[in-house]
Amino acid sequence: MVQTSNGQRKVIEKIMDKIGKVTGIGGVFIKAADCEGLKNWYQTQLGIPVDAYGWSFFWKDAEGKDCLTQWSLFEQRSTYFDPSDKPMMINYRVDNLDALLENLQGAGITLVGEPQSFDYGKFAWILDPEGNKIELWEPIDSGF
Repeated sequence: MVQTSNGQRKVIEKIMDKIGKVTGIGGVFIKAADCEGLKNWYQTQLGIPVDAYGWSFFWKDAEGKDCLTQWSLFEQRSTYFDPSDKPMMINYRVDNLDALLENLQGAGITLVGEPQSFDYGKFAWILDPEGNKIELWEPIDSGF
């Protein structure tokens, strides 16, 4: 492992800010054959107070900003994970989504669908080399 000084680390962080990077887990999404049954299991066995959308875990990032990670179940027949046939999808929080997408496309990684913007952030999707769909989310509000 290469040792870096604080000054070198700050330069690397500035460069990474310009190219975009993952900053945390924005969500964990799981397909379920019986969503209600599985929600009840998670609530009873693990104490997760699941609502109609799943549950939001609130946390603070390294800079002390409020963040959340959404945990949700999807019906087995959901097409939201397409074209992946995997039963799970992870949403990664990112900064500078546009720059990250430019770099991913430059590396030959194809977007799944078109990026979308909502009042709570910008989204884009890619597949990893094993066919797992990845959702990339650049939150707009610091509360997310």
